[in-house]
Formats: sequence, C-alpha cells, structure tokens
Amino acid sequence: MSLAIKDDEVDIVIGALRSDLTTFMNEWRPMFSRFHLIIVKDPDLKEELKIPEGFNLDVYGKPDIDQVVGSSTSILFSGYSCRYFGYLVSRKKYIISVDDDCLPARDPKGFLVDAVAQHIRNLTNPATPFFFNTLYDPYAEGADFVRGYPFSLRGGVKCALSCGLWLNLADHDAPTQALKARQRNSRYVDAVMTVPAGSLIPISGINIAFEREAVGPALVPALKLAGEGKCRWETMEDIWSGLCVKVVCDHLGLGVKTGLPYIWRTDRGDPIASLKKEWEGVKLMEEVIPFFQSVRLPREATTVEECIVEVANAVKERLGSMDPVFARASKAMLDWIKLWQSVGSSSSRSSAV
Repeated sequence: MSLAIKDDEVDIVIGALRSDLTTFMNEWRPMFSRFHLIIVKDPDLKEELKIPEGFNLDVYGKPDIDQVVGSSTSILFSGYSCRYFGYLVSRKKYIISVDDDCLPARDPKGFLVDAVAQHIRNLTNPATPFFFNTLYDPYAEGADFVRGYPFSLRGGVKCALSCGLWLNLADHDAPTQALKARQRNSRYVDAVMTVPAGSLIPISGINIAFEREAVGPALVPALKLAGEGKCRWETMEDIWSGLCVKVVCDHLGLGVKTGLPYIWRTDRGDPIASLKKEWEGVKLMEEVIPFFQSVRLPREATTVEECIVEVANAVKERLGSMDPVFARASKAMLDWIKLWQSVGSSSSRSSAV
C-alpha cells in the first residue's frame, strides 16, 4: 500500500515496559524501518533496554524525562503512560503507537498486515461523523456512499484519530477476561468506520494513530488508579484519554475512526490477579461515562488546549468530591496542558491555563 505522505512526517512511539525488545523490533522491522522511532523507557524499569540495530530511533529514559519536565511531574509518565512523553517531544505530523507486547497480524489470506500504512490511510482520508454510511468507510477501495447519503456531507471532515483492533488477545477488562480465560479473538473484520458524533468509544491505547497538531494535547495521561500495575487490565489512562479526545473531536468537528488495522496481541498477565487492581476502575466508569455524555464545551473553546482545560475544570467541579482520583486527574490534565504549551509545541502557544 503506497502512502500519500513523506516518511519524515511520521513518528512511531513505543512505550517500553519490558527490557528485551529484540523480538518486537525484528517482527515490526518491515513496517518500522523506514520511519523514525521514539522509544520511551518506563521510568520504573531498571534493566537496560535491548534493541536490535538497523532502526532510526531516539531512546528516552527517566533522566531525560526529569530533565525535560521535572522530577515532580514525571510521575505522569510511569507505566503505560510513558508513551505520552513521546507524544510530547515528537514534532512529526502523525504519531503511531503500538504496545510492546503486540506483533504484526496476518489477514485471512495469510498476508502480513501493514498497520502503519493502514493507520496513515485512515488519517489521510476524511471521516464522516455526522451521517453514518452503511457501507462503512466510503473512501475505501471498492466502496462509496450509499443511496440517501447527503451530497453536502460527502466531503467529510479531517480524521484526527485512528483506533486499530487486536487479534488473539482482545482488549477486554479484567472481569471479562477472567470469566472467559480461554477466549481469543480470531474475527478479522475487513472494515473501517467513523464513530458517529455524540457517541463515546472506549479507545484503547494498544494500537492507535493520530494527527499530532490536531488532537495531541487531548491525549492526556491523567487518570491513575491507586493500584495501577503493568498490565493493560490494570489501567484506565487510555480509556480516560480517549473519552477526552472524543469529546474534543465532537466539539471541534473532527473525526475518529475504528476498525483496521489489526495487530496480534500476545498473552500477558493474570486477569484474576489484575481484577483486584482494576475493580476500582470498573466502578469508576459508572460515574465517568455519564459525565462525559453530559459535558458541553463553550463555543469560545476553539483550540484543543482550551477544550481540555474546560474538561479538567468540569471534572474538578462535578466529580472531584466523589473520589480523590478525579481531583488528581483534573490537576494532571492542567499540568499536561502547561507541559504541552511549554515543551510539546512551538506552534500552539495559548493562554488557556
């Protein structure tokens, strides 16, 4: 699949939670080797990283994070949240991020899936959030708009975020995975669709891509559970971040897509053990979702930074008294915007905070 972009417009950001990345990097070599990589080592990881040669990359560790953002703020970047430091220091137009326990998938015909190319295709083609096309992505090869689709909406809008899916180990929560311990996802659905405006989506950080200037500040490492661990089952940061992004995209008239590309997710962790840690997050979601469904941003909020500040203030006002985790999330969101304005962007200087 040919890309309608230049190689130097893409950063691939990898959060390293394991020290030996040899197999991961070699399996992804056909897709990654032409692009620049940013590898961010989890500040809690003590071992040295093992990375094979032959890649154009920069590696960041705890000293680098402390130097750029200060040791008091670097807690934002522990565990799976270390990848967000890569989002912060990147200067490329597009960012693609894949968890380090994922490998390239194969389609039903046995061909290797180029996840990078598919993500870029999703981002460079318009999204259609204001009217659902029953043939899914109308810009895909062999597809089009169906009868009755308004011609005035067929130009679509900018797609700011692409959310890929997973074969083998799907991104279930700990209760579901514990109940269905042997269940594996083998369904490969050859489709991409735009998530309708006004609909929320549990965005997984395992396999995503986004246009950095369009929504980068909205991908915020804010919600940290008290017992957060090193398995996806034990975290909620990407879910919270995804809800923020979707609300901002809806407000600013941007699109979010889900579907292709698939990656192969390897087994990792014990869902029974993780259940005790994630149960806090499962309960919190019952408060979180009604909040995001009802939050409305003012017309005066015209930048991503301003939108996130408005969401952070609403979190503090409406959720802050329910649980300390929300007050901390609100503060982390404001800290993140200050970081983005001072470190993350030379072109997005606003006085939102």
